[in-house]
Amino acid sequence: MQGIHGVGVGLKHQHFQQFIEDKPDVPWLEVHTENFFSQDSTAAKYLAKISLDYPISAHCIGMSLGSAATDCPVREQHLQSIKKTAAWLQPSLLSDHLSWSGSESGHFLPDLLPIPFTEEAFAVVVTNINHAQDVLQRQILIENPSSYLTYLDSPIAEWQFLSALTQETGCGLLLDVNNIYVSAHNQGFDAVEYLTNIPVKAVKEIHLAGFSIDNIEGEEVYIDSHGEKVYQGVWQLYQQAIKRFGALPTLIEWDTNVPELSVLLAEKKKAEVIIQNEVNLENLAIDQVCL
Repeated sequence: MQGIHGVGVGLKHQHFQQFIEDKPDVPWLEVHTENFFSQDSTAAKYLAKISLDYPISAHCIGMSLGSAATDCPVREQHLQSIKKTAAWLQPSLLSDHLSWSGSESGHFLPDLLPIPFTEEAFAVVVTNINHAQDVLQRQILIENPSSYLTYLDSPIAEWQFLSALTQETGCGLLLDVNNIYVSAHNQGFDAVEYLTNIPVKAVKEIHLAGFSIDNIEGEEVYIDSHGEKVYQGVWQLYQQAIKRFGALPTLIEWDTNVPELSVLLAEKKKAEVIIQNEVNLENLAIDQVCL
């Protein structure tokens, strides 16, 4: 298992051959674990070759950590598949979302659905995270969701909910800066206040992505589409995140309308410039103190 640092990109099948043949200068790659459950698949064989040269972070989409199901064999099977995949892939980090997609009957929905931020929901998520970490025998990271509507009964702020989860379970956080920006616009909260209230030591990875804008009944709604370049406002919020959390491993996430790899590498460069600028400012401040 190799550690990760710097700015990575999401590995898509469109770019498999380039990573094998050209070995572009990318410090690490992230994959969706569910795409590689079968080691005999063509995709898994490509990934096995690529992982010889690149550290991997595994991002899951199916644990359904917010599900209130008490006995869901499909979810247990899913956890075992993740464990098996992680055993051969040896990812540096492993993450999933603060959401649900599974029901008590074992049915799963193809989406990451929101949960209410209540004490009852908190107890459910704590139980599920503890169970997942026990099965996987490792810390998992929880990603903050993008949101479009809120529950009427949701008295706990999202950042308080996430912070409490890290204290209760020992999990880490995957901070999706784009999701914060999208949700802040849709829900009307302060994105910088969100960052300020997230515990620094809990954050292990950052995601950046693009969103789309839809007009619904005369209101602009930001949609976490992962199919665009990172918006300027998200870059600005990312700069604030780097100031607070330091130069954490950062991912350029692009899942729909996947472009040429050169586009992802250009976005990667933008993130690297922000990190370097913040590092330079920090070093300058240290030098001034020493003087």
